[in-house]
Amino acid sequence: MNWKNARSVLAAGAVLVVGIVLSWLLFTGKSAPEPQDIPEQAAPMVDVMTVDPTPLALSVSTQGTVQPQREIDLVSRVAGRVETVAPDFAAGSFFREGSLLVGIEDVDYQLMIARMESQVAAARQRVAEEEGRALQAKREWRDLGNTQANALFLREPQLASARAAVRAAEAELAAAQLDLERTRITAPFDGRISEKFVDAGQYVVPGARLARVYATESMEVRLPLTDRQVALIDLPLHFRAGDTAAVLPEVRLRATFGGREWSWQGRIVRTDASIDAQTRVVYAVAEIAAPFAPGPDGDRPPLVPGLFVHATIEGRSLPAVVGLPRSALRSDDTVMVVDARQQVAAKPVSVLQSEDGQVWVQGLNRGDRVIVREPTATIAGMRVEINEVARVAGAGR
Repeated sequence: MNWKNARSVLAAGAVLVVGIVLSWLLFTGKSAPEPQDIPEQAAPMVDVMTVDPTPLALSVSTQGTVQPQREIDLVSRVAGRVETVAPDFAAGSFFREGSLLVGIEDVDYQLMIARMESQVAAARQRVAEEEGRALQAKREWRDLGNTQANALFLREPQLASARAAVRAAEAELAAAQLDLERTRITAPFDGRISEKFVDAGQYVVPGARLARVYATESMEVRLPLTDRQVALIDLPLHFRAGDTAAVLPEVRLRATFGGREWSWQGRIVRTDASIDAQTRVVYAVAEIAAPFAPGPDGDRPPLVPGLFVHATIEGRSLPAVVGLPRSALRSDDTVMVVDARQQVAAKPVSVLQSEDGQVWVQGLNRGDRVIVREPTATIAGMRVEINEVARVAGAGR
């Protein structure tokens, strides 16, 4: 290595050493950052309600369509031409029990009765003749001095046959008289005609439909109830007709007709025999007496079949019920309560009913402070500040 190259190497080494020294001085001479205090996060403010569970009867809301309790087809039981119909024999007309609705021409049936009466008279004459012959035979047998008479000689079989012929002729006469009565079709109850199928001059056969009618004494409505709703009312699941000890839930029906809302009172009288396999609901049947009565004001329209109604069923009294705003209930059927240490805890409840922004539950104790409104979602164990409220605006009744 010549002198020139050695000088270059020494110069580079000196620069490197100086750089290392300066870097060390800068690193060791820099002051460390001073620690800063992290401010403690403020506890969120929540609205709470202090609850006091009380016994409460919750009504159940449902809906249904009015239908007749009794509706039948009037059917002809004899053949013939329709001779007369009632003057108001038309759809929508009312009738009284026993009133004549349809009259079938009865000339043929009167003639049949005359023939049957003749046959009865002939059969009775034959019996009288046979009785006379039997009496004569008995005398002849006695005159012969025999102690025991032969039944055939005494004409007992002939007499029995003649008497049987009388009974048969009388039965045919009764049948003819019954057919004559059946030419007059009368109303089986107070009711109304929903459809008519015949008119005067038309020929009908046995089994022909004359009209469809329903009784106006009472109407009924089938009302669907969920399992949760069933738990709130005393359904007559085992009710039998004539059971005077049964307390039947009252029901109030409401419907809009002619631009006004009307109401009717009724009772739940029974339930359907089975649960609906498709919807899994129970159908309770409400009965409304005197559906065509004008009401207290005298202008209420009749409760007619086909009318859609909203129903409110009277509930049974339940213990320890609390009403809360719907916002207080979590999706897992729990509510958040604040304990004495201002900490949040989750509490499961049994939901009875949820309606119009309010929920009714069981499972809370007197004095529980339930969170009904929170700025952010709270979790169990979180510390909060509370604001006591009586109710929350928009939370329903």
